[in-house]
Formats: sequence, structure tokens, C-alpha cells
Amino acid sequence: MHFTKKTISEKRLYLVKALKSKKLLRFPGAYNPLCAKLIAEIGFEGVYVSGGVMSNDLGLPDIGLTTLDQVSYRSGQIARVTDLPTIVDIDTGFGNCTKTIQVFESKGLAGCHLEDQISEKRCGHLDNKELVTKDEMVKKIKESVNARKDQNFLIIARTDANSVEGLDKTLDRIKAYEDAGADMIFPEAMKDETEFEKVRKVAKGYLLANMTEFGKSKLLEKKQLESLGYNIVIYPVSTQRLAMQNVEMGLKSIFNDGHQNNVIDKMQTRKRLYELVEYEKYNTPDKKITDFSTEGHE
Repeated sequence: MHFTKKTISEKRLYLVKALKSKKLLRFPGAYNPLCAKLIAEIGFEGVYVSGGVMSNDLGLPDIGLTTLDQVSYRSGQIARVTDLPTIVDIDTGFGNCTKTIQVFESKGLAGCHLEDQISEKRCGHLDNKELVTKDEMVKKIKESVNARKDQNFLIIARTDANSVEGLDKTLDRIKAYEDAGADMIFPEAMKDETEFEKVRKVAKGYLLANMTEFGKSKLLEKKQLESLGYNIVIYPVSTQRLAMQNVEMGLKSIFNDGHQNNVIDKMQTRKRLYELVEYEKYNTPDKKITDFSTEGHE
């Protein structure tokens, strides 16, 4: 019970219509369902589930160790708590694109992106990545497109070719991926405005920009990306980085000081937490569960 109003089909249709507006849609990464609720409350247009974040959350490096079951279960939990469309990172397709697309579609996702690295992949902003051939990726895209039942479920093709083969071959791959039926292109690790612009000139359809911190891409503002003609921007790891930095600082303070009084002001209050989980909506005519006060728990 999450008091959402839109069906899965309505979420996907909303995204398809929103893309046609040519306005930039912002999809921050959610590392858990509660974070997704916050993204929705603040007013963003969508939620993103990062494969790297999922790996990190399990204490693993982002090198293709997560499974279809792990990623689909967690992304399904995240997708169901808001009325926003959720897009998920499916890495290289988990070995069977037909099964993978069908699983994520059944979990309520609005779309997914598939990348052209080998299965032992790595973060898109690291060096020494290895790619599958253009033809192999085209085959995966066609398989993915044919596997979906809802035509509004977005198949996004990510190419990691820029830092491996260079921009010209990246543009060549983009043309081939669009011809294969990809609804959107995700050009990974573009360095600056010039490279983003060159992609836009070649691509016929929708484009996704990745504004991840500490990577190869210059961090561009919303207006810049919009003027460059991009349709979605993701901030994949931002929320996890913000959370973990503050958790680390707080734990060190408690360890060193012997109490948490010095970091109380850095914590979400009980009252704010209860607002976010919509505590009051769980009251029923027969039982009121909010028979308490949060005064003094600010």
C-alpha cells in the first residue's frame, strides 16, 4: 500500500508524452524506495535506478556482479512507491535480453538502458572498458524491442564507445542503434558541450545525458542540456554519495565523541520521516495508528 494513483501503463504513457514536450526531464538516482518518495515530493519528473548504485549498496564494485533477480526486485520496490516513471540500468542485459525485458516490464519499470560493453563491464567513466561489436549490440537491441509487450516501455541504448573508439565511431554506433529500434540513445562519458552537441546533430531521436560526479563529463546545467536538445538527464549516484558522506561523518563523530549530540542537526527528524512515509494515510476508520505526538521529536 503506497497510495499511488497511476497505473504502470499510465506512468509509461506520462513519460512518452513528457518526452514530446522537448523539455528536459530530470531523473535523480534513488538508492532505496524512501529516496524515490523524496524525489517525487520535491517535484522531479522521474526516478532512475543505477546499476552502479545497486552494486555499491550490496558492497560490491560495479563490474557486472549483480544478478537479474537482485536488480529487478530492488528496482521494482523503488518503482512502485511513486507515480513517477522509473528507468533502470540493466547493464549488458544479464545474458538474455528477451527474459530481462519481460521481467523488468512486469516489475513496473517505465524503461531501461542496455549498454554495449562486454559482460564483465565496468563503470562508464573508468578507463580500459571493452565493447562488444556494433553488430552484437544491434542484435541485443532488436531482441529487446521485440521482447516488450507495452510499446511505451522505453528501450534505451547506451554506448560506451567514446572513451574506447572515439567520437566518430560513437556516432556511427548511434546511427546503427537507432536503426535497430532503440527509443533513446545514452551516449556515455561525453566530455563537454561540443561532444554532446555533435551527438545531437547525428541522433534522430531522444537523448539521455549522464551528469555523474567525479567522472569524465563536464557537469552541465539544466538550461545548457535543454538548449543542446537533450530529453532526459540522470544524476545516478548523487543521492547515495550525499547519504554516505554524511553517514560516514556522523559515525566518526559518534565513535570519537561517545554520543550523537553533535550531529543531531544533520539527521532527518522523526516528524519529517513520518511525513515522507505518509504515516497518517495508514489510519483506518477502525484504528487510528497516529495516536501519538511528535512534539519534542523535531
